[in-house]
Amino acid sequence: MGVLLRLIIGKPGQGSEKKNIVWNMIGSFLYALSSMVLSIAVVQIAGEDAGGIFTFAFSTFGQHMFMAAYFGIRPFQITDMERRYSFGDYLGLRRVTCLAAVLAAAGYVGIHDYTFEKGAVVFLMVLYKVIDALADTYEAEFQRTGRLYLTGKSNAFRTLLSVTVFLSALAAAKELVTASVLAVAAQILGFLLFDAAVIRRLPEVDWVSGAGKKWRLLKDNTLLFFSVILDFYIFSASKYAIENCMADRDLAVYGAIFMPTSVINLVAGFVIRPYLTKLSLSWETGRLSQYAKQIRQLAAIIAALTVLALGGAWLLGIPVLSLLYSNLSYALKSCRPALLLIILGGALNAFMNLFYYSLIIMKKQRLILLGYGLTALLAVLFSDGFVIWGGIFGGALIYVLLQAALTAVFALSAGMVFKKKKGEVG
Repeated sequence: MGVLLRLIIGKPGQGSEKKNIVWNMIGSFLYALSSMVLSIAVVQIAGEDAGGIFTFAFSTFGQHMFMAAYFGIRPFQITDMERRYSFGDYLGLRRVTCLAAVLAAAGYVGIHDYTFEKGAVVFLMVLYKVIDALADTYEAEFQRTGRLYLTGKSNAFRTLLSVTVFLSALAAAKELVTASVLAVAAQILGFLLFDAAVIRRLPEVDWVSGAGKKWRLLKDNTLLFFSVILDFYIFSASKYAIENCMADRDLAVYGAIFMPTSVINLVAGFVIRPYLTKLSLSWETGRLSQYAKQIRQLAAIIAALTVLALGGAWLLGIPVLSLLYSNLSYALKSCRPALLLIILGGALNAFMNLFYYSLIIMKKQRLILLGYGLTALLAVLFSDGFVIWGGIFGGALIYVLLQAALTAVFALSAGMVFKKKKGEVG
């Protein structure tokens, strides 16, 4: 065990910038890839119905409960360089939010008339995702201490371990519940090896939680929490509607055409995030023309990527997805219009994130929460109706309309704040 930990941590001292970047990219890529690989594997090995159940359990409801357990704290933790809160404070609050997510999942499964298989898989995947959220606290502390490479290693090794165990069990038993149980066990083992054991070797980590600190931390992050919960609900409202109104195999088909959005979001993140420091500096120093120019540059890049993505989806989207999901090829043939809408919605989501970060830089979190609240209300009112009317196409259409509404609200809000600031600067 000691040898393994020394290999993971490396030489004494903080990690080099190159090592931090490389391992973070590896970890992020494998983590993003895992959802795609697992969804395809379940459809191909266990069938369409099992694929639909897994897609909802892992990528929709499980991920939503991850967001609840995550509580939006990570950005706050990694930027808390003054150590206003200790690792013990962050860990204490995260344990509470993880427990709340598990209890919420148990209640959700309890009130739905699911089969034993579906109820068990949904709850097990929530446990899997909640362990991810708990591990995130440790990984954020690695980053705060300048060891981002440990975050990347944890993401990479935990993902490889749990995915390998899940796929091996599924291939051997052809049974989703058994594979899910073993995946959760592997996730726990990965957390103990690559997070809990590693952080004990870092001398500067403060485990002491001050009196009342967890409550103050909770209040500091409440707006972020509601923002991430509403954001993911808006993103997933069409999936919830299809799960409510259609069969499990329809959810598998919708999950297949929805898959490219994860690639779009990953690429958009790589495009936008390097600019955030420059944008913040331009805004804080009052160089508003420079700020506007940088926003226009990012918008132009996203627009160009959107054109390429739509062209690629029109020509290759359905053939490639049919190759990956051969069991669903019969249903995917009629889904080209829905796929194009999903791609457009993913592009709008990238634009939305650009204006979201703009409002964060402008310190207008309340406007962000207002935008999410209004759009979430639209999602509640109209998502089921669109799916009842148009099936998978209706789900894709409401997805793109919700993303368009949220993008418009954030863009208008950012524009008004920019105009006001420009008037003040003169």
